[in-house]
Amino acid sequence: MADTSNYNVTLRRRREQKTDYKQRLKLLKSGKPRAVIRTSNKHTRAHISLYKKEGDENTAQTISKELEEYGWEQNTGNLPAAYLTGYLTAMKAGQEEAILDTGLREIKKGGKVFAAVKGMQDGGLEIPVGEEMLPKEERIQGEHIKEMKGEDIPKQVEKVKEKIQGEFE
Repeated sequence: MADTSNYNVTLRRRREQKTDYKQRLKLLKSGKPRAVIRTSNKHTRAHISLYKKEGDENTAQTISKELEEYGWEQNTGNLPAAYLTGYLTAMKAGQEEAILDTGLREIKKGGKVFAAVKGMQDGGLEIPVGEEMLPKEERIQGEHIKEMKGEDIPKQVEKVKEKIQGEFE
């Protein structure tokens, strides 16, 4: 082996495509808690992350599966479920403001990530996001699903939202 090397090995989490350290540093320099939202086909996960020197402290963790405890009977991977997950996270958090952390995932205008952000904003968290990125109110209420399935999803969204409000007031 050579005594010296001109090659620097990239950090493990960057090689595994899990962390963008430049983006993370910008978010941490803001000094605000981070609203971390991750989506999959089946669930939406959201939490508030606070930077600590020993490691990040995650508070107000919520997964869309928890909505079943509040009477949600629909799929937990859809847009209204993402909205309610964000709403529940904000109610648990007790924070006033946060900054959005989307990670390495591609974000889409009006997608589940921004539905969760809208839920967090409605729950009392101030998250700076452009209005054009948030989904339309009809999609948040599930009107697009109602047309396909013929179910009254908007009523169910309101019922679940009222139950969440009742628990945290």
